[in-house]
Amino acid sequence: MIIAIAWRNVWRHRLRSMVVMLAAALGIFGTLFMIALSNGVVEQKIADSIHNEISHIQIHKPEFLQDNVLQHAMQDAPEISNVAQGIPGIKGVSSRIKTMAMASTASNGAGVIINGIDPETEKLVTGIAGSVIDGTYFEGESRSPQILISRKLAGNLKAKTGSRIVITIQNTDGELIYSLFRVAGIYKTANALFDEPNVFVRRSDLAELTGFDPALSTEIALLLHRTEDTDKTVAMLEEIYPGLSILPWYVIEPTLNMQSGMMDQFSYFLLVIILAAMAFGIVNTMLMSILERTRELGMLMAVGMNKKKVFIMIMLETIFLSGVGALVGIAMSYLTITLTSRNGINFAAWADGFESLGYSALIYPTIYASFYFWLAVLVMITAMFASVFPARKALKLNPAAAIRHEA
Repeated sequence: MIIAIAWRNVWRHRLRSMVVMLAAALGIFGTLFMIALSNGVVEQKIADSIHNEISHIQIHKPEFLQDNVLQHAMQDAPEISNVAQGIPGIKGVSSRIKTMAMASTASNGAGVIINGIDPETEKLVTGIAGSVIDGTYFEGESRSPQILISRKLAGNLKAKTGSRIVITIQNTDGELIYSLFRVAGIYKTANALFDEPNVFVRRSDLAELTGFDPALSTEIALLLHRTEDTDKTVAMLEEIYPGLSILPWYVIEPTLNMQSGMMDQFSYFLLVIILAAMAFGIVNTMLMSILERTRELGMLMAVGMNKKKVFIMIMLETIFLSGVGALVGIAMSYLTITLTSRNGINFAAWADGFESLGYSALIYPTIYASFYFWLAVLVMITAMFASVFPARKALKLNPAAAIRHEA
């Protein structure tokens, strides 16, 4: 009975109730969509970093992390690769020869990180092969060793597909040597900070140039089927190879994990602000409603409705106003996020700015299903707290005085 009365009371002033509900719906919709957009930026950054740059796990000798020189190679690299390939959950393994070098043309020069890779196994770990925008990914033969450079570096060196680039590098004896490479292709990822210094060559060509044992590696990168299995796989490898440095993606790039955690806190902080604003709006509406119904409330109490029922009625009216608005806002946000997450939102006009900071301009809004549950809980709590002041105001009415109140 009280529920039916409260529901009818909400719609007695249809326009006012609809305005309050719409305000709540738009506030929640805007908040959820902004949270989904922010989550999409972070999730996309993490996914791009893992699949194009760092992989899920990297294995090195501890000394290699200090100076990145060829002398710190893993002697048992082939065995490590074979063992890793047999571990459940690992999608791909790529053994690399990685070190610092200088790339130069007749126009310019730049310091680079040279990655000696097996082109086929690298495809299993990174998406560099799919990022080639000009030329080829180590296809065909060439008189000179082939090199893959980024569009950013190509612009700095004034190079293009087919151009010759001189690579100056230290060999295994510590002597400076140089060799001529021909640009086979130019790639571009969403992270200009990664693109500019990283170049890729065949590991056999780099080993021949530097005198490095082609069976060894300075880095082994592992890509997993599921990011959630990272810690379990790291623990397994550390048990097998306790003397090696086995780093998960969030240790290699700690800012990625920090951004993810910070975004979770930001989401709830923003939500609390919006719900607080909604609560003040609903309190104001309910106070106006009680003022207009002073005589009616007095008559209800005079004919026997106790204060507990009056309190519950006011609380239910507040919950209905908040709940309907929240449900509409959640439905709007769910549909919008679902639609935009399929094809993403392309901020092409600001692509250079995004990529200069290491972010993709194509964003796929995403939000966790559990977030909707906690939102519903917070809306109910907010509505209950917002109802207390108007309900107390109604309970303070003197029935006799309220009946004489001029409506």
